[in-house]
Amino acid sequence: MTDSNVTGRGARALAALGFDPNSVLAREPGVLLDPHFLGAMHAELEAELGSEDAAKALMQVGLIQGLHDAWRAVADGFDGNEVLQPPLAIRFRTLPDEKLPGAIEVVGSWPERIEAGARLSLIGPCRHTACHLSAGYTSGWLSGTLDANILAIETVCSASGEEACRFVAREADAWRMDGDAHALALLDELPFDAIREFVRDQSDEAPESSRTTIDSATPVVHIWDSVMVIPFTDGDESLRAVELIGQDAAARNVTVIVVDLDGAVIDEAYGALTLEQIIGAADARGVEVILAAPSSLSEPVVAEIEPQPLMIHKDLALAIAAAFQVADAQRTLV
Repeated sequence: MTDSNVTGRGARALAALGFDPNSVLAREPGVLLDPHFLGAMHAELEAELGSEDAAKALMQVGLIQGLHDAWRAVADGFDGNEVLQPPLAIRFRTLPDEKLPGAIEVVGSWPERIEAGARLSLIGPCRHTACHLSAGYTSGWLSGTLDANILAIETVCSASGEEACRFVAREADAWRMDGDAHALALLDELPFDAIREFVRDQSDEAPESSRTTIDSATPVVHIWDSVMVIPFTDGDESLRAVELIGQDAAARNVTVIVVDLDGAVIDEAYGALTLEQIIGAADARGVEVILAAPSSLSEPVVAEIEPQPLMIHKDLALAIAAAFQVADAQRTLV
């Protein structure tokens, strides 16, 4: 799917930051569930694009993610008669649409409030609803599993001081009949048919190992397609995680590793040597390494290790965001 299929200011905003529909950002549900990266994504998009275009861009990414997961659920045998919970926790109930008989209407909430919490922790409270990625994801999930074009709109948000994050979702025709200006503007930015076609093509082509967000044998290691995040809690465990890239089919796409140094004290002996071994092992596999959140005590040692990592970020969220951008840039160059 090209920019001619996905149109509007939101799509151009994504392209301006390198977030095209083929990117890891658009395909990986792990992004939606990780508060560190999600908060950084909100901050960067709003800083670069302003709140209006950032919201549309997040809605588009969420819609693609939701449709991807719904497509996989249907492909795995979901028939619409069973209760199936998506990776994003959604609590909802269906109602008859009073204005369009026979149409689907859903009211619900996101009980874990992941996106609102991520925004609050990194940016602070806002005066409007903020769970744009969650709304897009819910739109995609419901559209895919119910086989209808359904748009979810957040009505109240804990990021603006409410006690919950709630939404209402209705079929596109019902929103159009109602004439809701906000809904009509969002529908202009969300070409359901084009995105459905894209998701079908990508899901058919994707290898089975890339269709799920996985954890490695150690639950603190996370792999999102081409990005791996390794907490530096144990040097040997970190090295074994790097070895997954050559041994585990689910890690075959990893091209960037983020090593989270938060809470670790890197000394000139064991700590520095282990980091050098991690970077060397990654380099042997053609993988870049980003170091994140070194303590003030560790910074001098980290600055002197050889070989040097691709970059060092003081903030884990920014390091993860940079890793996704590097991975997408590598894919584009290839």
